Order: sequence, then C-alpha cells, then structure tokens
Amino acid sequence: MKKILGMGNALTDILLQIDSDAVLSALNLPKGSMQLVDGGKSKEITNLLAQIKPKMATGGSASNTINGITKLGGKGGFFGKVGKDNVGDFFKTDMLHNGVDPILELSETPSGQCTVLVSNDGERTMCTYLGAACELDVDDLTPKMFEGYDIFHIEGYLVQSHDLIRQAVKLAKEAGLLVSIDLASYNVVEENLDFLNEIISLYVDIVFANEEEARALTGKEPKEALIEIAEHCRIAVVKIGKDGSYVKSGDNQFLIQPHPANCVDTTGAGDLYAAGFLYGLAMGYSLDICGKIGSLVSGNVVEVLGAKMADEVWAMIHAEIRSMISL
Repeated sequence: MKKILGMGNALTDILLQIDSDAVLSALNLPKGSMQLVDGGKSKEITNLLAQIKPKMATGGSASNTINGITKLGGKGGFFGKVGKDNVGDFFKTDMLHNGVDPILELSETPSGQCTVLVSNDGERTMCTYLGAACELDVDDLTPKMFEGYDIFHIEGYLVQSHDLIRQAVKLAKEAGLLVSIDLASYNVVEENLDFLNEIISLYVDIVFANEEEARALTGKEPKEALIEIAEHCRIAVVKIGKDGSYVKSGDNQFLIQPHPANCVDTTGAGDLYAAGFLYGLAMGYSLDICGKIGSLVSGNVVEVLGAKMADEVWAMIHAEIRSMISL
C-alpha cells in the first residue's frame, strides 16, 4: 500500500450552537457568510461566546483528505503549522486518533481555526482565522519529510505561496513521489493561473478540479477541460457535481456516476472525493474504481454537517468498497 503525505492549512473547526442570531448582529457577522478574520476579531468571538461548550474537529482541505484516506484504511501523514496552544494540541491529538502521522511545525502565532456559529435553523456563519496555518514557508521544507511516502497531495489554498509550493513539489519529485493537487477554488485558480500552468506541466501528476475550477484553468467546459488538463499531467479528474465526475489518463477516459445522496451540506465533498480516489490509487485499483470510491465517499459526506462522518458511516463505506472490488 502506497503512503500519502498531505500539505495544507492546519485548521481546527470550532462549532458553536448559538441560541439567538442577536449574537451575529453583536459581532457584525452577516448570517450564513464565510469570511477571513484577523486575530483581534477571532479573540472577540471567543470571548463573547466563552460560555458555550464548543465541538471541535480538525479541518482544512488537505487535512480532510488525509484523514479520509486513513479512515478508509490507508496510510497518510500531514504537514502543516500550528501554534503552541490548546487548539494546536487538539489538532495533533485528533490527527493521531485518526491514524495520521502529524508532521507539524510550531509557531508563536495562535493556531488557525474556523469558528462555525450554528443558528437554531441550522444556518452556519463561518469565520476563519488562518493564524499559524498560513506561516508555512520554504525554510520549513526538508528532503527528509518526504521519506517513506509515495504520493504528495497539496491543497489549492496554498497556491498563493508560490515559492513554498514550487520548492515542495521539486523536493517531492526528487524523492520519487507522485504529486497531486486539488485546485480548491476557482478564484484561487484565476489569481494564480500562470503559476498553476507552470507547476502542473513540470511537476504535477494528478489534478483534481470541479467544473468551475476546470473552466478557470482552461476556459473550457468539463469534457474539453478534462482533455486539456490530461495533456499536461498523468491523471486528470473533473468533478461535475450531481452528474458525477470525469477521469482521464492517456487514452483511458471514464464517466463516474454520482453516488445517490440526500445532500445536507457540501462541506468537504471535494476533499473526500480526493481521499477516496487517492486511497484507491494507493491500493493499486483501476482508475474507474478509484473514481467510484471517490464518488462513494463524497456522496456520504454531503449527508452530514461538516467534513467528518461517524464510524458507522465509515463501516458502511468499507462494506460497499469490498462489494465494489469483488465484482
């Protein structure tokens, strides 16, 4: 079984159930919004809601993917940066609990966190403080961190750090790893188009994109975008929401049917698709099976709030995978 190393923003989701939306007004937060906040705003939110017991879970795109891989029974590690605080301690402990090898740099800056304020009607208002998570830099990278791994997976949210990403993928390739990237957001793609084209052509083996990200990268609709992306990497994956996904490698192309789901929350769907696909790849399964596992896992995560699923759900996923590969 191949082992997968992820690199991304080390964020902890802190979910708080609020009794009244008056809290949102007091904090000047539009209900249902998602926004970046600075340290001062993050502390203001924490102080105002100190009486509410939080529910915590590790988050961040690449972190979600690696956690999904280990939940599937794969082997994974995660490289990121946290603060020397309780949130950073939780992030490491939760990673270990999920079977992930944490490779965490420490910072004097508070750990990154996404505070999720859940209203009585289920609407979520999210405030993300990147903190230590966004302080990863070139000096944190060493050839040693890639030892023992076979695939290196990075999240698109780090792409703004051009020097960091360029050096990371260079070291990964020098160590003989396959390189995988999830484009993460169409606006990130638009803002870093030349850089993405450069690293995909030179270093990246596997590209994950949804239809908006694929359009931002190529200017084309999904089928045509898939073909263009596949010309520059070993495996191209374009997800098309409720219609499933396309996978292409060389002359082999597949349309992966979506897993039937009662969608409650799409948080983590793309991250968990990548988890399923990379797990399949690590196990040596064919590309269509890899896509089907990705579809299965992402189809289940949209039925729950957040990007974490209960052990009973994972048990059902394992059973379906066993049936899938025995056919």
